[in-house]
Formats: sequence, structure tokens, C-alpha cells
Amino acid sequence: MIRHIVYFSVRSTADRERVLEGLRLLEANPHALHLEVGENLKLDSLGNDVDFVVYGEFADAAALDAFKAHSSYEASIAAVRPIRELRMAADIVARGNSHHHD
Repeated sequence: MIRHIVYFSVRSTADRERVLEGLRLLEANPHALHLEVGENLKLDSLGNDVDFVVYGEFADAAALDAFKAHSSYEASIAAVRPIRELRMAADIVARGNSHHHD
């Protein structure tokens, strides 16, 4: 399984709601096993540059590719890109919940 995590910041606080609405278009995308769009609580003492997070779980790289090819992804980019500032993305292989004890 792949975890897809994307961080966004907004140029202007006036655009926050529009960015959130644009990111929520991804919730209609059928290719994620799990997808969350959330607002950063800004509880971290070292840095709170991120305004929103998109967190998705995908069966495999093909599912992530299908997610990005879906019309909701294009619609979300069209809505968000002009008014966002930072966008940082990372994809990691989920290691599950197994805890190793030596």
C-alpha cells in the first residue's frame, strides 16, 4: 500500500475556504482506499507553514496513477493551483501496524 501525503499553504487567508473546497473535490475520487482532507491545527512549536493536508492511501502505484488521471484530480488542481503557495508531496510505502521487538 502507498500513502500519498500532500501539504499545501495558502497565499492569502481570504482564499483559505476556496482552497479547502478545491481540495475536497478529491473526496469524489474513487481510486483511493482512504482519503482525508484536513486543516492543519498548527500545534507545532517549530513551524506551521502548512495550512492543509491531503492524505490518501492507495492499493498500489497503479491506483495512485488512476487517482491522478481522474477528472476530480484535474478539477481540484484547476481550483487550487492559482491560489495556493506551497505544495509539497511525498509517497511512501506503508509498513502496516506491525511492531518489531528485538
